[in-house]
Amino acid sequence: MACNLKHLTCSLLLFISLIGSSIADDDEDLLEWVQQDNRRFLNAVLRVSNLNRTIEFYTQSLGMTVLRKREIPENDSFGAVLGYGPQDSQFVLRLKQIREGENLDIGTAYGHFGISTEDAYGLVEIIRAGGGVITREPGTLPGTTQIFAFVEDPDGYSIEILERPPTPAPINHINLHVVDLDRAIQFYQQALGLQLILRFDNPLEQYTMAIMGFDTNLTQITSVELQYNYNVTEYTSGNGYIQVAISTDDVFESADAVELVIQELGGTIIRAPDENNKTFSFLDPEGFKTVFLFPSKMISSSKLC
Repeated sequence: MACNLKHLTCSLLLFISLIGSSIADDDEDLLEWVQQDNRRFLNAVLRVSNLNRTIEFYTQSLGMTVLRKREIPENDSFGAVLGYGPQDSQFVLRLKQIREGENLDIGTAYGHFGISTEDAYGLVEIIRAGGGVITREPGTLPGTTQIFAFVEDPDGYSIEILERPPTPAPINHINLHVVDLDRAIQFYQQALGLQLILRFDNPLEQYTMAIMGFDTNLTQITSVELQYNYNVTEYTSGNGYIQVAISTDDVFESADAVELVIQELGGTIIRAPDENNKTFSFLDPEGFKTVFLFPSKMISSSKLC
């Protein structure tokens, strides 16, 4: 009897170990699939206080085009999609006007978005002539050759102007402030499939930056900048920046991968996908919202300005 019990115990332990090994292998396969998935940054969503005023600034001073506009006054709903080219191939901005009675609060967690131009000095002068606020004149950092400037739109959103060669991605990055940079990098690598392109420290201006993208050529892609500001342990989210959207070949596999990474690094599932709604949304460990879209949902979702 004791011998049989011993054999039974050994068999159970072996069975459990085999299950654990199988789960671990499945997890590795899932995270490897994330790296192979065909993904692209689609859009970022921002709330604005006066849609028509923002459209005027973005088109006349920044050279964007209105790709779609929606106005339903009876529902107090006003929105627009703006960019430099078709939204089925370029990263665009979706703008939503805040509801009547609301106050726009950009908060401190969201940093800025960036625009590429072949002539940063010239674009800054156009912005200045149009009444835009220049918060950093064009120039370079010591020891670097990258020419850049910072301006603000009518609501106070910060916009970085980068001088670069011609690019298929003129809206070239979104900058987000994070408390734990190492955790954020790991999450974005494993859950989003992003590559770490560049990490650098700027002691003079008291921050460390990690630039991540689905490819490594910064002049040709849209990227995300994760910025750790020295000694800052908390940010306010505000109600201005809403989310970033990313395409995926399989929203269900993407959802499984994100859920797996969240178990280790933190975050929150907001909406799981189903057969009728092939979208998946979640908050990363820092509280920033990301939406994964199945390709067939890209155009229909863009109507929700």
